[in-house]
Amino acid sequence: MRLLIVEDAVKLAQTLKKGLEAEGYAVDVLHDGLAARKRLTAAQDEMYGSHYDLLLLDVMLPGLDGFTLCRELRSRGLAVPVLMLTARDATSDKVTGLDSGADDYLVKPFAFEELLARIRTLLRRPPAVLPTTLVVGDLSLDPAQRRVTRSGREVELSAKEFGLLELFMRHPGQVLSRDRILDHAWDGDSDAFSNVVDVYVARLRRKLDPAGAPSRLQTVRGAGYVLRAPDEEGGGG
Repeated sequence: MRLLIVEDAVKLAQTLKKGLEAEGYAVDVLHDGLAARKRLTAAQDEMYGSHYDLLLLDVMLPGLDGFTLCRELRSRGLAVPVLMLTARDATSDKVTGLDSGADDYLVKPFAFEELLARIRTLLRRPPAVLPTTLVVGDLSLDPAQRRVTRSGREVELSAKEFGLLELFMRHPGQVLSRDRILDHAWDGDSDAFSNVVDVYVARLRRKLDPAGAPSRLQTVRGAGYVLRAPDEEGGGG
């Protein structure tokens, strides 16, 4: 899951980024409202606007405040969940934030555990788009409980492995290129020419696949990887 933090307090933004990445999220950071508007509305393109799963948005931003930015995003039809972060705790400010299109409102200072809980809740909405449990054949993944099973057998995954599998399970049968996987599951500083994707896919296969069984997670030569459903046919290594 890829998150965007828009926060002008650099130290706070970096602390949040570090903590969220440790939980398996891919995180980008911007420090002013105008840059965020440009990033999110630039044709709502493949690389940015349409690929953020959640926006952490400060209210008091240089260039363009969070309330205005949120209203603009909603007017353009961008439905990414928005969690507003602010030191302004007056009821009128909370109402303004929610009326501007925010999905939730968290007052600073806050406990990181509460932030994680709010994020998990928002990422489960709406059920039609982000179901509580993802199921592909005998694979089941629960984002809220961070739990994966295959044929009823629980599979222990690292935070990064979990995030990678979640990406595949949200796009079953779809070939995902290495660049897209890097963009979604790793931060923007990752080396696109490294073999980090191949390494993590190999780890997932070892943990998910029963001994001697063909892997559900297949290589499409020259294109990337695909998670096959049981009724799909396809080759690959």
